[in-house]
Amino acid sequence: METEELALAACKARKMSYAPYSGFTVGAALLCSDGSVYLGCNIENAAYGPTICAERTAIFKAISDGKRDFVGLALTGGSKDQQPEHFLTPCGVCRQVLAEFCENDFWVLSVKNDAEYMRYVLGELLPVSFRPENMRNKMGEGGRTWSGL
Repeated sequence: METEELALAACKARKMSYAPYSGFTVGAALLCSDGSVYLGCNIENAAYGPTICAERTAIFKAISDGKRDFVGLALTGGSKDQQPEHFLTPCGVCRQVLAEFCENDFWVLSVKNDAEYMRYVLGELLPVSFRPENMRNKMGEGGRTWSGL
């Protein structure tokens, strides 16, 4: 899939956003290694805690469909009904979720508008990350008890 197509998919996903409280709408398009694309948008909640970001929406949809091999993600966001004014990168929680399922060379395309992009890799966005292998090294037999901390 071309960069422009993935960027446009993220813009399309942004239109589905539910952001009545912040007015900040975000769209994401997750590219899987098989070429499939999963869209996600931010979904707010009056209690704020249950709110979910667009990136996590996309990756959780893909995971729930059995996908586990991801290439990259396009992300865009800003004030509702306006072109984004800034390049957006995933929040810390989303970076950690991406680190759970993606390698350091997984790329994130930040889309400011239809023609302006910045490209990052996950290793830049979350250096010295806590990854699944950190847990495997610290878990006891069967993964049920902690040992060697």
